[in-house]
Amino acid sequence: MRRVYIPKADGRQRPLGVTALEDKIVQRAAVEVLNTIYETDFLGFSYGFRPGRSQHQALDALYTGLLTRKVSWVLDLDIRSYFDKISHEWLVKFVEHRIADRRVVRLIRKWLNAGVLEDGKRIRVGEGTPQGGSASPLLANVYLHDVFDLWIQAWRRKQAHGDVIVVRFADDVVVGFQGRSDAMRFWAELTERMRKFGLEVHPEKTRLLAFGPFADQTRKQRGEGRPETFNFLGFTHICGKKRSNGRFTVLRQTIRKRLQVKLNEVKAELRRRMHQPIPEVGQWLRSVVDGHNRYYGVPTNEAALHLFRIQVGWLWHRTLSRRSQNGRIPWDRMHRIIVRWLPPVRIYHPYPLRRMGVVT
Repeated sequence: MRRVYIPKADGRQRPLGVTALEDKIVQRAAVEVLNTIYETDFLGFSYGFRPGRSQHQALDALYTGLLTRKVSWVLDLDIRSYFDKISHEWLVKFVEHRIADRRVVRLIRKWLNAGVLEDGKRIRVGEGTPQGGSASPLLANVYLHDVFDLWIQAWRRKQAHGDVIVVRFADDVVVGFQGRSDAMRFWAELTERMRKFGLEVHPEKTRLLAFGPFADQTRKQRGEGRPETFNFLGFTHICGKKRSNGRFTVLRQTIRKRLQVKLNEVKAELRRRMHQPIPEVGQWLRSVVDGHNRYYGVPTNEAALHLFRIQVGWLWHRTLSRRSQNGRIPWDRMHRIIVRWLPPVRIYHPYPLRRMGVVT
């Protein structure tokens, strides 16, 4: 397996594993079989890398839980370098507990022990599953299923004194609690649980924040400002109120950093396509804006969607005006070009409670 690095939004490098063609074929076939087995075991609050499940289903489940359950505290959980810290020994034990076929277990051992090829040198890796392989997402889910999912399911049934909601997408986890004491006890016990299996709850990125109908009141009693927000799957979740009746609701908006990173990518690509015909660039920008709308098009996020479209139009105008010394395009013509090629803002995902039709 060859290792390559891609830049992350925070400036760091994300290691990816590029597998050989033969390995891809074998891994894909094995994953198809293993998925049919593990799908009967995986719990309902796990959404990442599972057939028939998506990010928006996880977002809808979180939104529904925050509005229909008695949640006053949210633990925004971060597992430090999860994919790089998975213990091979524990992972094989978890697989052997469920899979009786020794040939499948032997294949998984070989994938884990194969190591990576970096700068022409083979490096043996004692822990972690390389991101990029077909089997890695499933193995990562199996690990957290045994380490986290089954444990928290038993914890909230036996030890919690109030409501507890859980939503997990791969290693992105949000847990909601009715009482702060439950949240603090859970955080401490989870830290010990993770340490036992070679994982670490990130002490700086993991936060416990007041969130819910009484968050504003709780913050005021402590002499603090507005309720804190948390990020999940590309959206910033904010405590808000409905305009119609003033009741609590959850506002979801595009993470500002994600929005700026995407605009920077568009800017760089427009510079590369500067001298291409307008229809050709327009078709590409149409796909960019439409894809952005399809993911981020949720209620209460219209302002961020409009901002993205306006900024893309402004970047395009600046690029077209730089094609020659006398080539500045008047804004009335640019407006017609924008209307022609950039799709309007559209909400693709209705309110979760309305779409789901049930309380989950």
